[in-house]
Amino acid sequence: MNRIDRLAAILIQLQSKRLVKAQEIADKFGISLRTVYRDVKALEEGGVPVIGEAGSGYTLMEGYRLPPVMFSQEEATALLTASKLVQSKTDAGISKHFQTALDKIRAVLRYPEKDHLEGIDAHIAVMNHPAIQYQPKEELWLQQILQAIAGAELIEIEYTSIEKNEKSKRRLEPVGIYYLGTHWHLIAWCHLRNDYRNFRTDRINRLRTTGEKTTQHHPPLQSFIDRMSRQEKELTKIVMEVNPEVVKYFGEQKYYHGYVQEEPAAEMTRMTFLSASLTGFARWFMLFGDHARIIEPLELNTIVAGIAEALLDKLASAGKNQGEH
Repeated sequence: MNRIDRLAAILIQLQSKRLVKAQEIADKFGISLRTVYRDVKALEEGGVPVIGEAGSGYTLMEGYRLPPVMFSQEEATALLTASKLVQSKTDAGISKHFQTALDKIRAVLRYPEKDHLEGIDAHIAVMNHPAIQYQPKEELWLQQILQAIAGAELIEIEYTSIEKNEKSKRRLEPVGIYYLGTHWHLIAWCHLRNDYRNFRTDRINRLRTTGEKTTQHHPPLQSFIDRMSRQEKELTKIVMEVNPEVVKYFGEQKYYHGYVQEEPAAEMTRMTFLSASLTGFARWFMLFGDHARIIEPLELNTIVAGIAEALLDKLASAGKNQGEH
């Protein structure tokens, strides 16, 4: 990137946040702090009202606005692709607002970029794998939760638990949301449990903002995600060889069982996993076990054999009972 383009990009970055630290600019553009100071000084000499000093941060004078931003064809394509993901992975509220924002962006595009987006719109799609039975709900409460977080407000929800399918009412101090697998999750301080809890947003039946302010300062969302990672059970390495014609049907299921890598091995495909449950993996293995073999650990073969024997005993018992009748 030449210096003129970098100065324009720095100006856009300054307008995107209230305060931008020099180190942020240096990290984004891969330049030294000394170069950042020189670039900011060049913007000031060019008439841009930058407020701040090296070491603290920079901001633009209130009321200063850039002229309409011009997007490149690649940037416009990236936005269109993102819109497809938003429509597929969020709820109707977020999707609607994103589409409105995208329309405003389209309004400032040049005609070549507008024509380009119209030409490729029908050639981008996001689909769920047929093995994953998931139908997104119309309401996932994402907008309301984020507004409550921004306003540091309590929310009340009616929630149906996943394990026992029990309904309860909770007063929560929301911390953040994250997407995992095929669902959005909410991390919040629960007044009922007096602790942090994880809620799947598609299990929330009703949600309202109370207008009350949160009672405490909460750690950032990433700290909870890191804690969940540390609390994961000890992982066991699993290596197996599978008929290549079977592997192609695994879809996303392999990721749920700790998929790491695969490589050719003679006429088979050797696959490596890191699993937190050998029993759970064994039950999944039985779906295709007649087309695969376990390399390690040997204990997994014993678990699979035990499940198979129990199943055979049950089938034999059922057949015997039918014969008696």
